[in-house]
Amino acid sequence: MNPKTKSKIEVFFMYLFLALMFIVIVYPLLWTLAFSFNSGTNLYGASIIPESWSLAHYKWLFFDPQSNYVQWYINTLIIAFSTSIAATATVGLTAYAFSRYRFVGKKNGLYLFLVLQLFPVLMAMVAIYILLNTVGLLDSLFGLILVYVGTSIPMNAFLVKGYLDTIPKELDESAKLDGAGHFRILFQIVLPLAKPILAVVALFNFMTPFMDFILPRILLRSPENYTLALGLFNFVSDQFANNFTRFAAGAVLIALPIAAVFLYLQRYLISGLSSGATKG
Repeated sequence: MNPKTKSKIEVFFMYLFLALMFIVIVYPLLWTLAFSFNSGTNLYGASIIPESWSLAHYKWLFFDPQSNYVQWYINTLIIAFSTSIAATATVGLTAYAFSRYRFVGKKNGLYLFLVLQLFPVLMAMVAIYILLNTVGLLDSLFGLILVYVGTSIPMNAFLVKGYLDTIPKELDESAKLDGAGHFRILFQIVLPLAKPILAVVALFNFMTPFMDFILPRILLRSPENYTLALGLFNFVSDQFANNFTRFAAGAVLIALPIAAVFLYLQRYLISGLSSGATKG
């Protein structure tokens, strides 16, 4: 087999693999979108091409008195934006300290970050539940935000630290010679250069409250405090509940804020992910 033919075969299988992955990803999305426009509520009576298109489920989510969807959406947006901003700020400061300063326990702290990544948050749920209950933050959005921010630090700080290590320290030294202090170096030199990796951290932490179900399920009790993931789950889990099409409509709308933030940050994402993983 000559090299040209071999190359064509490799390209063919590459495109075949990409086509299969595209089908695997897009097929359930098309079904979800189709479910949301079906007029009934039964899963088995729905079809990927609805016989009668309807916006009744979307109207029910926003205008029906029995629907808490708007409140769940507001709760999730509050948690998502708060977590994203607080986690990005905390992770940025932590990573900067580990990247630029020498202090006792620095090496052990980095090892601790690596070890903590090995254990899922679920293992600490009993301790988190007791702690939030003790301080009176159980069944509150603020308590959930604190948990999200705290659990984001180990992995993200290590990732951002690897990116900051690629920024030459000579820039810091030049700024010090010009009379710049630590905070001025951080906010005017280092952080502007670290925008790509900070955008990655911000996006990941923004997406977490929309996708996470376990933490809200354990920590939240009042229906008015539910997040979207927890509230929509009740559409198909409660006794006598069979609202799969309403569930689909609510799930489709979840993608809107995530897509908006992704499009806003997309110019930073590729460089941030690749650079943060090259040096640590």
